[in-house]
Amino acid sequence: MVLQILFIAIALAGVALFSYNLKKVIRNIRIGKAANRTDQPQKRMMTMVKVALGQTKMFFRPIPAFLHLIVYAGFVIINIEVLEIMIDGIFGTHRVFGGMGALYNFLIASFEILALGVWLGCAIFLIRRNIIKLKRFSGVEMKGWPKSDANYILITEILLMTAFLVMNAADAKLQAMGAAHYTTVGSFPVSQFLMNLLPNTEGALIAIERGCWWFHIVGIFGFLNYLPYSKHFHIMFAFPNTYFSNLEPKGEFSNMQSVTNEVKAMLDPSFTPPEAEAGKFGAKDVNDLTWVNLMNAYTCTECGRCTSVCPANITGKLLSPRKIMMDTRDRLEEVGKNIDKTGNGFDDGKSLIDSYISREEIWACTSCNACTQACPINIDPLAIITELRRYAVMEESQAPASINAMLGNIENNGAPWKYSPADRLNWAKES
Repeated sequence: MVLQILFIAIALAGVALFSYNLKKVIRNIRIGKAANRTDQPQKRMMTMVKVALGQTKMFFRPIPAFLHLIVYAGFVIINIEVLEIMIDGIFGTHRVFGGMGALYNFLIASFEILALGVWLGCAIFLIRRNIIKLKRFSGVEMKGWPKSDANYILITEILLMTAFLVMNAADAKLQAMGAAHYTTVGSFPVSQFLMNLLPNTEGALIAIERGCWWFHIVGIFGFLNYLPYSKHFHIMFAFPNTYFSNLEPKGEFSNMQSVTNEVKAMLDPSFTPPEAEAGKFGAKDVNDLTWVNLMNAYTCTECGRCTSVCPANITGKLLSPRKIMMDTRDRLEEVGKNIDKTGNGFDDGKSLIDSYISREEIWACTSCNACTQACPINIDPLAIITELRRYAVMEESQAPASINAMLGNIENNGAPWKYSPADRLNWAKES
């Protein structure tokens, strides 16, 4: 009874703490401006199924995609057994679903094979990051915590899968010994090879089995509460992020409604723009971005696919689309902590532009959309860069000389070049 009460207390505390942290994350996302992403529900659902569930964009790199699919499927499916563990923990039973007979044996065998796949996949990912040291896992933004975060998760998953297999091996050995409370159920195609490594005394085996059981379930609750602090939040956010992703053609920029109304009024004197609150052009800080941009930031996996295909980054410029997303998330977290301490409206003298993202970074972008195409979960770094540029140009009138020259030429000549419209066809006459 004491252990059952302890289990219920741990479960309630784990779920409550996660709910508290998730609520703060959702509040931070709602700091962003409104954006309508409820159109085309069928297309959005199909996008979510293909990209988030089917992981179709991962397979442009087939080897990591295959390994990720094994780890993802294995970790999710194996956690179905958490339902049995929860029931056993609350009611003091042992393998409560064992009465399902052959189906239960098939499920346990499948879980073990997947657990081995997860173990191997995580081991290979650790080798790729720390021994082979793939280039896309490095960068100025991948120092300290971001670098350690991935290793912590991979090691945790290896430990959880090890505990699961050792638990089953001890359980199978106790079943073979006829120990009380350990009825003969389950099929153990992987853990059977670990049985000879375990002691032969009943007391030691029970201690190992119970220890691994507790480690496995407490580890899952710990993993759950680690997610809000980790890039692995994409395990949850990948689904809403892909559902609410941009369905318009890549390269099609959004028009600012306030500017559109001004143009309409200029072309049609009878047009009366609707009344609207005075706003600002573009984005200076995270509260000027849309809630979709902010959800993108929390969903970023830090995989580096965007940065690895960015032509600006490849040619040695300062821009890294991954850093744009990480900086946005870091600034959003800072704003959220300020709200916790002082409430809304607190100005800490910082902003997303300049304090986190430099002017050199945003103007290095070629707007080619390679980053959005490469992202496996439809994150859009270009949308944030565009809003920061809009603020710099339209609010501050600060832009590189080449940009100012181009804007002046468009205003005066109707084209980006310095030639007047009357001279535009001179090249044809000369030939």
